[in-house]
Amino acid sequence: MSDRARRLAQNIKLLVLDVDGVLTDGGLYYDGDGVAMKRFDVQDGFGIKLAQSVGLEIGVITGLDQSPVARRVTELGIRHYYPGKHRKVPLFEEICEKVGVDVAEAAFMGDDWIDLGVMKRAGLALCVPNAMPEVIAAADWVAPRAGGRGAVRDAIGFILEARGLLDAAMRQWAG
Repeated sequence: MSDRARRLAQNIKLLVLDVDGVLTDGGLYYDGDGVAMKRFDVQDGFGIKLAQSVGLEIGVITGLDQSPVARRVTELGIRHYYPGKHRKVPLFEEICEKVGVDVAEAAFMGDDWIDLGVMKRAGLALCVPNAMPEVIAAADWVAPRAGGRGAVRDAIGFILEARGLLDAAMRQWAG
Protein backbone atom coordinates (compact mmCIF):
# COMPACT_ATOMS: atom_id res chain seq x y z
CA MET A 1 0.00 0.00 0.00
CA SER A 2 1.33 3.44 -0.85
CA ASP A 3 2.23 5.78 1.98
CA ARG A 4 -0.04 8.48 0.54
CA ALA A 5 -3.07 6.16 0.34
CA ARG A 6 -2.39 4.89 3.86
CA ARG A 7 -2.21 8.47 5.21
CA LEU A 8 -5.51 9.32 3.52
CA ALA A 9 -7.15 6.14 4.84
CA GLN A 10 -6.20 6.97 8.44
CA ASN A 11 -8.89 9.67 8.50
CA ILE A 12 -11.72 7.78 6.79
CA LYS A 13 -14.98 7.53 8.75
CA LEU A 14 -17.36 6.87 5.83
CA LEU A 15 -17.10 4.53 2.86
CA VAL A 16 -19.52 5.03 -0.03
CA LEU A 17 -19.79 2.32 -2.67
CA ASP A 18 -21.01 1.94 -6.22
CA VAL A 19 -22.85 -1.33 -6.85
CA ASP A 20 -22.46 -2.76 -10.35
CA GLY A 21 -18.82 -3.65 -10.86
CA VAL A 22 -17.95 -3.00 -7.20
CA LEU A 23 -20.39 -4.85 -4.93
CA THR A 24 -21.28 -7.11 -7.86
CA ASP A 25 -19.30 -8.46 -10.79
CA GLY A 26 -21.11 -6.01 -13.04
CA GLY A 27 -23.09 -8.70 -14.83
CA LEU A 28 -26.79 -8.32 -15.45
CA TYR A 29 -28.54 -11.64 -14.99
CA TYR A 30 -32.21 -12.18 -15.91
CA ASP A 31 -34.41 -15.14 -15.13
CA GLY A 32 -36.96 -16.55 -17.60
CA ASP A 33 -39.49 -13.92 -16.56
CA GLY A 34 -37.07 -11.06 -17.11
CA VAL A 35 -36.50 -10.47 -13.40
CA ALA A 36 -33.03 -9.09 -12.66
CA MET A 37 -30.71 -11.04 -10.39
CA LYS A 38 -27.39 -10.01 -8.86
CA ARG A 39 -24.47 -11.92 -7.40
CA PHE A 40 -22.98 -10.52 -4.20
CA ASP A 41 -19.87 -11.80 -2.47
CA VAL A 42 -20.43 -12.88 1.15
CA GLN A 43 -16.92 -11.73 2.07
CA ASP A 44 -17.85 -8.21 0.97
CA GLY A 45 -20.99 -8.43 3.10
CA PHE A 46 -19.03 -9.61 6.11
CA GLY A 47 -16.52 -6.82 5.52
CA ILE A 48 -19.37 -4.32 5.67
CA LYS A 49 -20.52 -5.80 8.98
CA LEU A 50 -16.91 -5.60 10.27
CA ALA A 51 -16.75 -1.94 9.27
CA GLN A 52 -20.04 -1.15 10.94
CA SER A 53 -18.97 -2.95 14.12
CA VAL A 54 -16.09 -0.49 14.60
CA GLY A 55 -18.03 2.62 13.58
CA LEU A 56 -17.14 3.00 9.90
CA GLU A 57 -20.31 4.23 8.17
CA ILE A 58 -21.26 2.70 4.82
CA GLY A 59 -23.29 4.25 2.00
CA VAL A 60 -24.34 3.13 -1.47
CA ILE A 61 -25.02 5.20 -4.58
CA THR A 62 -25.94 3.28 -7.74
CA GLY A 63 -27.07 4.21 -11.22
CA LEU A 64 -29.59 1.37 -11.39
CA ASP A 65 -32.64 0.85 -9.19
CA GLN A 66 -33.12 -2.89 -8.81
CA SER A 67 -34.84 -4.87 -6.07
CA PRO A 68 -31.99 -7.37 -5.48
CA VAL A 69 -29.71 -4.48 -4.55
CA ALA A 70 -32.30 -2.94 -2.23
CA ARG A 71 -32.69 -6.30 -0.53
CA ARG A 72 -28.93 -6.75 -0.05
CA VAL A 73 -28.51 -3.20 1.26
CA THR A 74 -31.31 -3.82 3.76
CA GLU A 75 -29.82 -7.17 4.83
CA LEU A 76 -26.51 -5.45 5.53
CA GLY A 77 -28.09 -2.62 7.52
CA ILE A 78 -26.79 0.10 5.20
CA ARG A 79 -28.75 3.25 6.07
CA HIS A 80 -27.51 5.52 3.29
CA TYR A 81 -28.83 4.09 0.01
CA TYR A 82 -29.44 6.06 -3.19
CA PRO A 83 -30.64 3.88 -6.11
CA GLY A 84 -31.17 5.03 -9.70
CA LYS A 85 -28.86 8.02 -9.37
CA HIS A 86 -26.32 9.04 -11.99
CA ARG A 87 -25.23 12.35 -10.49
CA LYS A 88 -23.32 11.00 -7.54
CA VAL A 89 -21.34 13.99 -6.24
CA PRO A 90 -24.33 15.82 -4.65
CA LEU A 91 -25.52 12.58 -3.05
CA PHE A 92 -22.03 11.80 -1.74
CA GLU A 93 -21.93 15.26 -0.16
CA GLU A 94 -25.41 14.70 1.28
CA ILE A 95 -24.35 11.42 2.90
CA CYS A 96 -21.27 13.14 4.36
CA GLU A 97 -23.49 15.83 5.84
CA LYS A 98 -25.95 13.29 7.29
CA VAL A 99 -23.10 11.30 8.85
CA GLY A 100 -21.41 14.46 10.07
CA VAL A 101 -18.08 14.02 8.31
CA ASP A 102 -16.08 16.25 6.01
CA VAL A 103 -15.62 14.93 2.45
CA ALA A 104 -11.93 14.51 3.30
CA GLU A 105 -13.03 11.88 5.85
CA ALA A 106 -15.03 9.94 3.26
CA ALA A 107 -13.91 7.37 0.71
CA PHE A 108 -15.64 6.31 -2.49
CA MET A 109 -15.14 3.06 -4.41
CA GLY A 110 -16.09 2.90 -8.07
CA ASP A 111 -15.30 1.25 -11.38
CA ASP A 112 -16.56 3.35 -14.30
CA TRP A 113 -16.69 6.87 -15.68
CA ILE A 114 -19.91 7.64 -13.79
CA ASP A 115 -17.84 7.37 -10.59
CA LEU A 116 -15.00 9.72 -11.57
CA GLY A 117 -16.58 12.93 -10.27
CA VAL A 118 -17.23 11.56 -6.81
CA MET A 119 -13.84 9.83 -6.70
CA LYS A 120 -12.19 13.20 -7.34
CA ARG A 121 -14.29 14.79 -4.57
CA ALA A 122 -13.69 12.07 -1.96
CA GLY A 123 -10.89 12.16 0.57
CA LEU A 124 -9.85 8.68 -0.58
CA ALA A 125 -10.58 7.30 -4.06
CA LEU A 126 -10.73 3.51 -4.31
CA CYS A 127 -11.44 1.24 -7.25
CA VAL A 128 -11.48 -2.35 -8.41
CA PRO A 129 -8.65 -3.71 -10.60
CA ASN A 130 -11.07 -4.35 -13.48
CA ALA A 131 -12.19 -0.69 -13.52
CA MET A 132 -11.94 1.51 -16.60
CA PRO A 133 -8.37 2.79 -17.13
CA GLU A 134 -9.37 6.38 -16.35
CA VAL A 135 -10.84 5.26 -13.03
CA ILE A 136 -7.69 3.35 -12.11
CA ALA A 137 -5.64 6.44 -12.95
CA ALA A 138 -7.84 8.56 -10.62
CA ALA A 139 -7.68 6.07 -7.72
CA ASP A 140 -5.50 6.45 -4.64
CA TRP A 141 -5.76 2.70 -4.06
CA VAL A 142 -6.74 -0.27 -6.23
CA ALA A 143 -8.16 -3.44 -4.68
CA PRO A 144 -6.30 -6.69 -5.34
CA ARG A 145 -9.57 -8.55 -6.07
CA ALA A 146 -12.19 -7.78 -8.71
CA GLY A 147 -15.59 -6.21 -8.20
CA GLY A 148 -18.09 -8.68 -6.77
CA ARG A 149 -15.18 -10.95 -5.81
CA GLY A 150 -14.01 -9.47 -2.51
CA ALA A 151 -12.85 -5.99 -3.58
CA VAL A 152 -15.06 -4.26 -1.00
CA ARG A 153 -13.73 -6.53 1.76
CA ASP A 154 -10.19 -5.65 0.68
CA ALA A 155 -10.99 -1.91 0.74
CA ILE A 156 -12.51 -2.17 4.20
CA GLY A 157 -9.51 -4.14 5.44
CA PHE A 158 -7.20 -1.47 4.02
CA ILE A 159 -9.11 1.35 5.74
CA LEU A 160 -9.44 -0.47 9.07
CA GLU A 161 -5.75 -1.41 9.06
CA ALA A 162 -4.72 2.18 8.31
CA ARG A 163 -6.95 3.40 11.15
CA GLY A 164 -5.59 0.79 13.57
CA LEU A 165 -9.01 -0.87 13.87
CA LEU A 166 -8.47 -4.15 12.03
CA ASP A 167 -7.36 -6.16 15.05
CA ALA A 168 -10.29 -4.88 17.14
CA ALA A 169 -12.73 -5.80 14.38
CA MET A 170 -11.20 -9.24 14.04
CA ARG A 171 -11.35 -9.88 17.79
CA GLN A 172 -15.08 -9.06 17.81
CA TRP A 173 -15.75 -11.79 15.29
CA ALA A 174 -12.98 -14.31 15.85
CA GLY A 175 -13.33 -14.52 19.62
